[in-house]
Amino acid sequence: MASESRFRFDPVTRTIHILGRRISLPQSRGARIALGIALIFGGIFSFLPILGIWMLPLGLLVLSQDFAFVRRWRRSGSVYYGRRWGRKPKAPAGQDHPEH
Repeated sequence: MASESRFRFDPVTRTIHILGRRISLPQSRGARIALGIALIFGGIFSFLPILGIWMLPLGLLVLSQDFAFVRRWRRSGSVYYGRRWGRKPKAPAGQDHPEH
């Protein structure tokens, strides 16, 4: 059974799926870029109330819709974290494998 990512972007419907919630992005490219930059800017000031570090990855996720270099960063990061914290394949029954 494949595990689903907690953060997912659907390019067809332009929605972000985060922890079971669906958030629609603006249709306008300029509005998406402004939203992504605002989220990143707000994440920089995470020491202030309401603003938080959670805004940085969300801003990058929004910007990855329009910029290929941000999309590559996001994809390589998700592959890295998927390998690091993803599910480990189970050994077939009857085979003993030493732990590394």
